[in-house]
Amino acid sequence: MTAPRRRKFLASETLIERVNISAQFTVKENKLSTKNLETPHASLKLKELAESIDFAMLCTELHSYPFHAIPMSTKRVDADGAVWFLSGQDSTHNANIAKNSRVALIYAEPRSMRFLSIYGDATIHKEVGTLQSLYQASDGAWFKGLDDPNLTALKISPDSAYYWDVEGNKLTALWRMGVAIVTGAPADLGTHGEMKI
Repeated sequence: MTAPRRRKFLASETLIERVNISAQFTVKENKLSTKNLETPHASLKLKELAESIDFAMLCTELHSYPFHAIPMSTKRVDADGAVWFLSGQDSTHNANIAKNSRVALIYAEPRSMRFLSIYGDATIHKEVGTLQSLYQASDGAWFKGLDDPNLTALKISPDSAYYWDVEGNKLTALWRMGVAIVTGAPADLGTHGEMKI
């Protein structure tokens, strides 16, 4: 390598190192603002996140190691924050809930940087009206229609929840981080907090 090219290479390398050091320093200063929510705002936020993310990991047998977890599609979220799913009567999670109603729900949407965890009690329902209000044509992949004796509904009544939400999307968060690196000012990447239902 010639001397001029070597000097240019070293200068570029030094610049990259400075940017990396700056980024590392700044990222430590970036933060999520804490914004705890109480009802009705907590229930509205829970409904917004759960319905938009849709799929959750339903965790049962929480006292066991490992606990049982299965992906579930959210059918509805009531105004009071209750989350509804359809489930098979013969499923492992239904059997677990019959023994111990304490469950957790974990929602995650990395692309939009939105996350939600819920802890509460689960109840199993077989009322015809409830099943009719939740059942859709796509559920035929799992059940033999509304008359399927294996069809049940799960209602999760939360008593505590926690959320993380980047206002905007992942690109917005990256933009804020980029601005923070350039300006040296800490970036507010979104909000998180407890939800009192």
